[in-house]
Amino acid sequence: MRGFTLAAAALLLGSASGGAQAKPADIAPAVAGSGRPADAVALDGSRKPAEVLRFLGLEQGDRALDLFAGSGYYTEIMARAVGPKGLALGWDPANFMNDKGRAAWAELKARVPNTGLMVTPADAFALPTDAFDFVLLHMVYHDTYWQSEKYRFPRIDPAAFLRTVYAATKPGGTVGVIDHVAASGGETRDVVEKLHRIDPARVRADFEAAGFVFDGESDVLRIPADDHSKNVFDPAIRGKTDRFVYRFRKPAR
Repeated sequence: MRGFTLAAAALLLGSASGGAQAKPADIAPAVAGSGRPADAVALDGSRKPAEVLRFLGLEQGDRALDLFAGSGYYTEIMARAVGPKGLALGWDPANFMNDKGRAAWAELKARVPNTGLMVTPADAFALPTDAFDFVLLHMVYHDTYWQSEKYRFPRIDPAAFLRTVYAATKPGGTVGVIDHVAASGGETRDVVEKLHRIDPARVRADFEAAGFVFDGESDVLRIPADDHSKNVFDPAIRGKTDRFVYRFRKPAR
């Protein structure tokens, strides 16, 4: 599976019915359903996807977007939860896509037909406009401040990234952000490079500057005892970091 072009994604989005029913998504059955990969199921205990998506307000029939989707952990759950009248698309940067990743997405599509993947270069980030009822950034927004020659990940502009996300979100739509907590202070790019964490205040300021309205937070993933000075990949804390969950909305017209 090579991933959708933007034109193909727009066509698929146009054929979906959207979230007019305004009923909560069937999240718990989506998480508990059979067929999800064992390595994904093993992450549920620390990620608490049912609690997170319930707080964020995913609805039946939603067109959902999973940014930096990786192997599609949240894409699959959201696609199952929104039901056949909705869909969930992932987006991944082209430099992260390889044969193993394409095979994983092909298997996901076979399991859950109302899924798909968009792939563009990270520094040429593009999405269909006014397309999504619900957008999720799960432990990835900090990567807009990251760059790496080793992983061929270019420097990108967080403000430009969020302008694209804002344009892709429908008026009244929801954006959920989960990320690793960094202590306040320090230059954001330096903190991200060293720790792969981000100050929650930086995230809120960025999203509000882009035009989103802050709509609440949940402490479901907070772990106050986490050492915020440790890199999130440190074996002592990996999978057990202190995480914030923010909900933003794009103002309705």
